[in-house]
Amino acid sequence: MEVGAIALAGQALTIEEIAAVATNGRKVTVAAEAWPKINASREVVERVVTSGETAYGINTGFGKLADVRISNGDLKALQRNLVLSHASGIGEPLPEPETRAMLLLRANVLAKGHSGVRPIVLETLVALLNERIHPVIPSRGSVGASGDLAPLAHLALALIGEGEVIYQDKRVGACCALREAGIAPLTLEAKEGLALLNGTQAMAATGALALDRALRVTQLLDLAGAMSLEALRGTPTAFDERIHAARPHRGQIAAAAHLRRLLEDSEIRESHRHNDPRVQDAYCLRCMPQVHGAARGALAHVREVIETEAGSATDNPLIFADENDILSGGNFHGAPLALALDYAAIALTDLMSISERRIDRLINPDINEGLPPFLSDTPGISSGLMIAHVAAAALLNEAKVLSHPASVDSVPTSGGKEDHVSMGMTSALKLRQIVENAEHVLAIEMMSAAQGLDYRQPLKPAREVERARRVVRTFLPRLAEDRVLSTDIERLATEIRVGAFDAWKN
Repeated sequence: MEVGAIALAGQALTIEEIAAVATNGRKVTVAAEAWPKINASREVVERVVTSGETAYGINTGFGKLADVRISNGDLKALQRNLVLSHASGIGEPLPEPETRAMLLLRANVLAKGHSGVRPIVLETLVALLNERIHPVIPSRGSVGASGDLAPLAHLALALIGEGEVIYQDKRVGACCALREAGIAPLTLEAKEGLALLNGTQAMAATGALALDRALRVTQLLDLAGAMSLEALRGTPTAFDERIHAARPHRGQIAAAAHLRRLLEDSEIRESHRHNDPRVQDAYCLRCMPQVHGAARGALAHVREVIETEAGSATDNPLIFADENDILSGGNFHGAPLALALDYAAIALTDLMSISERRIDRLINPDINEGLPPFLSDTPGISSGLMIAHVAAAALLNEAKVLSHPASVDSVPTSGGKEDHVSMGMTSALKLRQIVENAEHVLAIEMMSAAQGLDYRQPLKPAREVERARRVVRTFLPRLAEDRVLSTDIERLATEIRVGAFDAWKN
């Protein structure tokens, strides 16, 4: 096994492992202990074919056509036609990381040993991943019921030398890329096309990578909130450990503890500890542990769902070689993921909402505790960060629209046979956009808070807050006069995404 490679055996994969393969190019292999299960399940399929028994997905049609018996001589054509006919995706292709995550998760499903494929099918999937041959997979077209049929069909096209792939930074025909990489295209045999198409790997891949980014945003909003609180001369009293022990939600306790650490040793706090007429801060400051903590709890649940799904057999029928059974079920249904991803979207939108309120409090001269209007050195001549806040409001509005759950909808398909669907891929795609919006709102809050902290000098904020302010200033100079802010926002959002502030994650 290659050093550093992830060995697949159908086990649960962590969000971090999925991200490492998807974004960092970590390679994979198949664990030695997986092969006996894979071979045993294939033997069950071949016994069905040779014995003349009838089994769904092996020698029958699909969906509404499940009662149509297919002769042995037509089984290869059946599997090829399944892939071709289901490759009906629409819209812009999934980005490379999501495509890599799909390849990883699909390979892991097959390695679990319930799918009945030949070893060469799994080996070819792994080869595509490690050789960085990325199928072009349209992002739209899945209702998340018999799994992500259309996206996975486009993935399967590449294995049989059809469709297009991205290889060596060029969009080329799959047959050409396979030939150049020395990989033989597959001729699918009984059950194999269905084993590649049934499953939730498009929504799981997209959702997993969106969650990886969402987890970062959620924790860094503690940092942004601490910076804003210091700039606004707020009080950390509301983060007292005793308050949160009295309401012991794990996320709330963790967020409060994180905020306490971030706010230690503050000159700004000491400057107004004994002569502050305010009894308590506004909710967007005082209730950070409750709101940020609730989002932590929501995302912890979503993590559990996705990591469980990553190690689940989600095709149909499933083969249980020890009992020589082939069972039809519904593990391909995306409901667990759809509901969880919608939950994550709601949580991220709520975080954006409380962040936007802190941005407004920083720039609004009616409530910003003596900071200059719109954090401008020359208000009136200069607009300062006025429109940065407007941008945050626009992003929040979009997130509010997108956070309407896709999982509450269902449109019957396949002639009424597939009469309740999850819409999980829609949930995943919406979450990805919401997370991107949240990264930009986080960037706007951090740049606004850093500007506010500059005005509090020579008083110093808490050590960790000051260290974060300095990191912001390595990317963005202080706003002394008006300039194009779009570039600043995009730069800081990118730095957040690539980990420049990960030292403050908790």
